[in-house]
Amino acid sequence: MTTSPTARNKGAIATPGGRTGERGTATVEFALVLPLVLTMALALVQVGLLVKDQLVVVGAARAGAREAAVTADDASVTQAVQDAAPTLDPARIEVSVTREGGVGTAANVQVTYHASVAIPLVRWLFPSSIDLTGSGTMRQETG
Repeated sequence: MTTSPTARNKGAIATPGGRTGERGTATVEFALVLPLVLTMALALVQVGLLVKDQLVVVGAARAGAREAAVTADDASVTQAVQDAAPTLDPARIEVSVTREGGVGTAANVQVTYHASVAIPLVRWLFPSSIDLTGSGTMRQETG
């Protein structure tokens, strides 16, 4: 025994194709969920950009440590850090060089990058100040 759509759903309004009054429900649900999904996707992109910047900072710290190992000039260490981080804003990079002594001792370079949120729509999800740090230590080859 088969029943028609109208017989199964008493009181429901039958529409062509057998649907019963749920024609715009999916559209309304999509319109309600879309901003949340879009915000989450943009936040994920922003996190990816911050991770990329963190990797660049770590690489720049290593390059700075290498320069600090072969020269005693802090300005050339800072230049090596900036050269190793071409995608970062040089005005937001801080370089700290610490040497423990002469030849054979450690030269430590710490790089701090004051990152900003690049995607304005998700700026409210992130702190106003995001500091990314990286450090590198190498043995000094020159005094």
